[in-house]
Amino acid sequence: MSNQIYVNWGGHNVKLTWLPMKKINDYNKITSVHGYCFHKGHILLVNVIDRGFNIPGGHLEKGETPEEAFHREAYEEGYVKGEIEYIGAIEVSHEDNPLFVPNGKYPLIGYQVFYKMNIEECLPFLHENETTTRIWIKPEEVPNIMNDHELSLLVLKEALKIK
Repeated sequence: MSNQIYVNWGGHNVKLTWLPMKKINDYNKITSVHGYCFHKGHILLVNVIDRGFNIPGGHLEKGETPEEAFHREAYEEGYVKGEIEYIGAIEVSHEDNPLFVPNGKYPLIGYQVFYKMNIEECLPFLHENETTTRIWIKPEEVPNIMNDHELSLLVLKEALKIK
């Protein structure tokens, strides 16, 4: 599997490149944080309204570090807490996107950063945010259930390497 693909996001031709363990120090270029959350050999997937089943994640809020943002997103979407480890980043390039809007919502080249969480606390699911349910699946079931591009499987492989 290649570490680079093109996706069509809302009519936008976007190039995605998986960069294992690449640290992104400029938080202004981080467009979102995501992570695979593990508990007793299973992975947490959340059903996000208008996105389907996916791993917890979302945007940084003003003043947050990526780590703080991921902890918040994992709690808000999956009601879980735990220790996290950095996995890497997906570079999101709009260089080949004729519909790209300079000075718009996203940078020409931005990053989605990824973490692995070992869940230490699983709280009751309260249905308070943008997720409708959570499920626990075996890692090999991810391709059949998660609604995402194939680079997400490379991210999963990296997460599985970390003990």
